[in-house]
Amino acid sequence: MIDKEFDKIFALMKASFPTSERRNYAGQKELLAEPYYRLITEINSNNQVIAFMAVWEFPSFRFIEHIAVDPNTRGSGIGGKLMASYMRESSKPILLEVEYPDTDLAQRRIAFYERLGFQLNPFDYLQPPLQEGETYLPLKIMSYPRILTEEEFTHQKEILYTNVYKVTEQPS
Repeated sequence: MIDKEFDKIFALMKASFPTSERRNYAGQKELLAEPYYRLITEINSNNQVIAFMAVWEFPSFRFIEHIAVDPNTRGSGIGGKLMASYMRESSKPILLEVEYPDTDLAQRRIAFYERLGFQLNPFDYLQPPLQEGETYLPLKIMSYPRILTEEEFTHQKEILYTNVYKVTEQPS
């Protein structure tokens, strides 16, 4: 990946996610060397990155860590098209994290994913910190095409903690 393209993706990530939900520049760039990590971009006619997805493709499932659309392009359907395309190419279950549905914005995000076919799982989940000084973040897991069993959830959470977040111990 060209550094200039990564810089554009990171700028969009920084504009779209709070510090607690993303890594710093160096930490994010290091992920490019991870075997399961992949960046998918949507480029406009001016060759500008207008949307991206950061995904992890494990042997038994896929995990969408980030999806963002340029603020000037939001509401145009690009995010939904990017997600739908990714879902069509996958024969494996797909997971993603969402905030608890206790704000209007969080409820709208969850509804967006539900319209695509994702299901909100009932299990408690804590996202490990992505940056120094941050704490565990209570989130929910959504999955496609169906709700996970508790056994599947536990197994996939362990893979996420080990590979995505690099933590070996789970909080109690």
